[in-house]
Amino acid sequence: MALTINQGEWVVVCDGAKALILENAGDAKFPNLKTREVYEHKAAATHELGTDKPGRSHSSVGPGRSSVGQTDWHTQEEETFLADLAAKLDQAVNGHDVKSLIVVAPPRALGFLRQAYGHGVKAAVRAELDKDLVKMPIHEIEKHLTS
Repeated sequence: MALTINQGEWVVVCDGAKALILENAGDAKFPNLKTREVYEHKAAATHELGTDKPGRSHSSVGPGRSSVGQTDWHTQEEETFLADLAAKLDQAVNGHDVKSLIVVAPPRALGFLRQAYGHGVKAAVRAELDKDLVKMPIHEIEKHLTS
């Protein structure tokens, strides 16, 4: 799917731990993506995030007990990272740093971002692609988006 990237438009390529904010320094016909900002979240090991074993709950009626599911600390960390990214994008749109955005992220991250967008970002997002391209070099990302 070929995508037109307008001059000055931002392309946000991210997953739950890394985000690249790229700006098209070229034009729509010959895009030239340049890195504006890079955000990275170094995930801690699971044993550093949560030390307790899952809890147990007592039934309000009778002697029954059941375990409570383990908290997924990595998912919480990813969601916090994506919420922070959405807030930064909102700030950039409201500060008139950018008029339109293209967001590229894996489906789960994209779904969470959609919920975290402010009104300004919702209006500025021109296209969304559910692909995981964040680990690729910028020229490869450019090729994936435009061909």
